[in-house]
Amino acid sequence: MVKHYEDLNALQLDAIREVASIGAGNAATALSDLLSQPVKIDVPKVSLMEFDQAVEILGGPEKIACGIMVVLSGEMNGIMLYLQELDFINVVLKSVLNEAVGDYDQLTELETSALVEVGNIGISSYMNSLASFVGMKIRLSVPSLCINMAGAIITVPMTAMGYESNKILMLDGNFKCGGKQVSSKLLLVPDVASLTELLNRLGVGSE
Repeated sequence: MVKHYEDLNALQLDAIREVASIGAGNAATALSDLLSQPVKIDVPKVSLMEFDQAVEILGGPEKIACGIMVVLSGEMNGIMLYLQELDFINVVLKSVLNEAVGDYDQLTELETSALVEVGNIGISSYMNSLASFVGMKIRLSVPSLCINMAGAIITVPMTAMGYESNKILMLDGNFKCGGKQVSSKLLLVPDVASLTELLNRLGVGSE
């Protein structure tokens, strides 16, 4: 039984990776429809790491990032963060609005709304396919967008879920769209009870 994130073993991480791949495939299909161009997502790399390590992978605590956050409830409680880097943002804006920006502070209200919608579709497709695969009922909150330093963005799930663990699950998969590869990361932070239930549904809870 998983009592802490640190209890996860290699087999359980592999099981999470398999279901993450299914979610990524569904998210890619939904984004392809929205952007009217093929979108592919690499098989996600699922890593268990400390919050500080996650911040470093995102470019360091002072690197500016755009995060779309959704709160999970129902049979899975926690937070999902969808981090969009500038190259990915410009692929989206070019496809949806035929626009591009040189930096985050140039984003208009209309462009921000477009990014929230893309984030919402990506996260919803991802989590709905995961929920369907394992038979869990998962509700998603209205998404919120934050543009801030990576360290500040990561503080949100750390503050909300830090009592569970100082670890975080990072689902790191590169997007291929607009004729190039762009980086986008999903950070999934379920509480331990939800994580245990997910592993039980995947048949590896007692490993």
